[in-house]
Amino acid sequence: MPFAVIMAGGRGERFWPRSRMAKPKQFLNLIGKKTMLQLTVERIQGLVGISDTYIVAGLEFKDTIMEQVPELPEENIIIEPFGRDTAAAIGLAALTLGRKNPREVMIVLPADHYIGNVRNFQEVLRSAVAVAAKGEKIITLGITPHSPETGYGYINCGQLADTIAGIPAYRAVRFLEKPDYARALELLSSGDYLWNSGMFVWRIDMIRKKIEKHIPSLAEGLKEIESSLGTDRYPKKIDKVYSELPKVSIDYGIMERADNVLVIPCDFGWDDIGNWNALEKYDEKDELGNVLHGQGVLLDTLNTYIISNKTVALLGVKNLIIVNDHDSLLICHKSRTQEIKKVVQALSDKGFNSVL
Repeated sequence: MPFAVIMAGGRGERFWPRSRMAKPKQFLNLIGKKTMLQLTVERIQGLVGISDTYIVAGLEFKDTIMEQVPELPEENIIIEPFGRDTAAAIGLAALTLGRKNPREVMIVLPADHYIGNVRNFQEVLRSAVAVAAKGEKIITLGITPHSPETGYGYINCGQLADTIAGIPAYRAVRFLEKPDYARALELLSSGDYLWNSGMFVWRIDMIRKKIEKHIPSLAEGLKEIESSLGTDRYPKKIDKVYSELPKVSIDYGIMERADNVLVIPCDFGWDDIGNWNALEKYDEKDELGNVLHGQGVLLDTLNTYIISNKTVALLGVKNLIIVNDHDSLLICHKSRTQEIKKVVQALSDKGFNSVL
């Protein structure tokens, strides 16, 4: 049975003010009653046992993880002493799991995605695991695009390379960073590109070889940490070494450089729930396109999304995101929700750290 590694270290700044440093997006119930992390753990059960499920996060989130996923063994929480981006986090997980079985397959999943068709999702993962188990390829899941999105990276899908249980895997020709709208429209029209989902499947020994080849400084640091695994030297060793590891994403460090990457096109209702606009499709709107979580009156108000724990009265507005969360209020035009990180940074610069 493969291992699953869930990456739960993001800050979710585009969901401020609900997402805070102490409880970011992945620990919130943005869709339904369960948190994004709980949904991620739940959707892989049956494919991966809970004892083979691991969560990578900072120490500050350990208690929250244990509270939200009480069935997870405490030792399955892999603690990052510092955030060093996804390549370091994945490398640390590979060290930990490699002690159990370095030739086993490792599934890497973000903690903050939504999947509509879980059955199809598991079918795709089973196929990916079967391909990765051969030890020759690393697999990523690409999402069939349905709009010219500028918030996602793209994967150029090449020739058919393998088929498992009727599910095709294609050669990944190249990875592209987030495009502007005109370029995104070209990529969509070509029919040769998929959205980069950030979900990966590989054998543990394979990803370690790729790190050694493409990010040698990371490989050296990981080997130094590995020498202390299971000893009382580990806490001091990882604190010292981890802060010096290169801060690089797995996409840039490995996926864009490796020559043995396959991509499986997927259409299982994926959504990375990247900002407030993404939630609208999961809510019931009134006849003017508004969503109100809370109570109040909306007069001459169009296409506006509101969450408030206070009574709301709106008059003559449109296309807004309004989130009132106890000590903070966000009012943002829908066209600028990708820029909420700027708001968080501005608040930090002004010393409003208590609300972040």
